[in-house]
Amino acid sequence: MSFLSRLLGTEPDPKEQLRPLWHRVIELAREKHWYLSGGVRDSLEGRFDMITAVLAVALLRMEQEEELIAPSVRLTELFVEDMDGQMRQSGVGDLVVGKHMGKLVSTMGGRLGAYRTGLAEGQNALIEAVRRNATLADGHDGAVIARGLRSLADRFARTDGAALLAGEIAA
Repeated sequence: MSFLSRLLGTEPDPKEQLRPLWHRVIELAREKHWYLSGGVRDSLEGRFDMITAVLAVALLRMEQEEELIAPSVRLTELFVEDMDGQMRQSGVGDLVVGKHMGKLVSTMGGRLGAYRTGLAEGQNALIEAVRRNATLADGHDGAVIARGLRSLADRFARTDGAALLAGEIAA
C-alpha cells in the first residue's frame, strides 16, 4: 500500500484483517481465571500485564510460520494503537503520549523475550518470567499463570494460521 493510498484512504488498512485476533487476545487476557485463581491483580497494571502476556504468546506462535510474520507486525501495531487510544482517553496529554508509548512498546518487547525464554526453557523459567512481568497479589507465586500461559501456547500451536488470524483459537 502506497503512502498516498493510505493518506487518501483508497485502500483498506491491512491491520483491519487482524482485528478479530486482536479482539480475541483482549478477551483471553480478561478471562477471570487469571485474576481469581492466578492472582494477577485486577488493576490497570494487572490487566496490561495479562494483555502483554497473551499477546506475547500469540506473537510467538506467529513467529513459527513465515506467512504469519508480516501479520504479527500488524497485530503489534493494533496493540500500539489501542494503548495510545487508552492513554488519550484516560487524559494523558499529547505532549507525553509519545514518551509513554515508547515505554509501553519497550515493555512489550521485554515481555516477548521473557515469555519466549520461559516457554522454551520449561516451567520454572516460565514461572520466573511471570514473577518478573505480572502484578501478582500477595500469596501468589506465578505458577498458576505460568500453567495457564503454557496451556494457551499449546492451544495456539494447535491452531492453524488462517484460524489464528480470524481469532479462532483451538480449544
